Amino acid sequence: MVTVMKRRTFLLGSVTGISVLALTACVPPSPRPTGTPKPAPTATAVPKPAMVRRTSWSTDPFARGSFSFPAVGATPEQRDALSQPVRDRVFFAGEATSPDFPGTVQGALESGLRAAREVIGTATAGERIAVIGAGIAGLSAARSLQDAGFDVVVVEARDRIGGRIYTVTDKKWPFPIELGPSFVRHSGLTSLDEDLTRLGVSTAPFGRATETRTPAGLVVPVPDTGPKAVAAALAWAVEQPADVSVAKALADSGASKLSTTAADTGVSDTDWLDHEIAAVLNVQAGSSVALQSAWYTSMDQGADDDRIVLGGFANLVKDAADGIDVLDSSVVTRLAYSDDGVSLRLGTGESLGADRVIVTIPLGVLKTEVMEFAPPLPFAHRGAIAALGVGTLDKVWLQFDEPFWDTEAPLWSTVGGDGDFKVWINMVPITGEPVLMGLVAAGSAVRLAEVDDDEFLASALGSLEPFLAPVPTPK
Repeated sequence: MVTVMKRRTFLLGSVTGISVLALTACVPPSPRPTGTPKPAPTATAVPKPAMVRRTSWSTDPFARGSFSFPAVGATPEQRDALSQPVRDRVFFAGEATSPDFPGTVQGALESGLRAAREVIGTATAGERIAVIGAGIAGLSAARSLQDAGFDVVVVEARDRIGGRIYTVTDKKWPFPIELGPSFVRHSGLTSLDEDLTRLGVSTAPFGRATETRTPAGLVVPVPDTGPKAVAAALAWAVEQPADVSVAKALADSGASKLSTTAADTGVSDTDWLDHEIAAVLNVQAGSSVALQSAWYTSMDQGADDDRIVLGGFANLVKDAADGIDVLDSSVVTRLAYSDDGVSLRLGTGESLGADRVIVTIPLGVLKTEVMEFAPPLPFAHRGAIAALGVGTLDKVWLQFDEPFWDTEAPLWSTVGGDGDFKVWINMVPITGEPVLMGLVAAGSAVRLAEVDDDEFLASALGSLEPFLAPVPTPK
């Protein structure tokens, strides 16, 4: 079990400081896309769901985005720079520091184990180690350090463990739903699927064969028009003297100069490029192609060994946290370090001392500078924090009384039209339950994060209209 610590056990100092809730007031608001706002969605024939659950990672003060991505000008070397210890007192972990699996649970987990090894190689057994963040990076590090004989405390801003792993288990839902990551990518290349199997967490194969429909509901085969245009633009960018955005590479290389003439399906070559951007690139990065690096953006859409998690990703977190002291609802506002140790100041005004610290807070929060480092971090760390991008991928889970759709495909996408949710996952063939998971990314996700639940749901349901089953014609 997780040990929730009493403050008097580990904290010294005044309790008269600012409250934890004040953090949300001092974090700058998420940027909103510029341009003409979309009109409110009109009524739709898609039935109202029985249950709805949405996410809003860009406005979450303890996340400020979903995961890191290669922004224009950022390099893989900067992930390595961010992972480097400072004076052998301050260590870093988290998916943004992973060179092999950035933006993934596997990358976060491995980064925590790597940081723990670095501490073990430097510290003396019995030292007190503070870990900031009770996500899988922080808890995997804490687990390893405690097993090695260190005195470990995890300081977590939220009132729960898990960070961006957020499983909701509710009797109103037929199975646990994931508000954070849902997939094990390239399971054959990682140990994550084995870890979940060991914990009795069920997963299922998830192929990438997609059923794609037009706004009129016509099922259309996906040509290679979009992928070829993107591949040509990225190949052109490799030969350039400086990194540019994927959008600029498409424009300047001429790869985006496709026909706008609609085929018999009503879909043009330009529509297929837009589909590749909206349903693939923007979803993978959580950001628009205007911000994605043409040198380092990957076209990897997943593989046949990808698996979807059905039994609760949170079990992985709970296992790592077993027996670990976690001080929750505690925001770290200042981290002071010297050759003698580290001191953490919390939002309450309380203080916590340790010999060393592992920082695992998300890149999006590091960018806000809510947590002060004293002295400031080395230039290489600050440069990496500034350069690496943070994307947003939000979800909506919809549970219906019965399916209104007539397809058994597990993965859906739409081409053409202006719907915000370009990708849907149909849980019927996977679980037998009439549940859909919709994905909204990049600018659309940031914009919808600011609207109320009714407008958010209306946008989601409007995006589902292409998948309405045809109404039988009366005889």
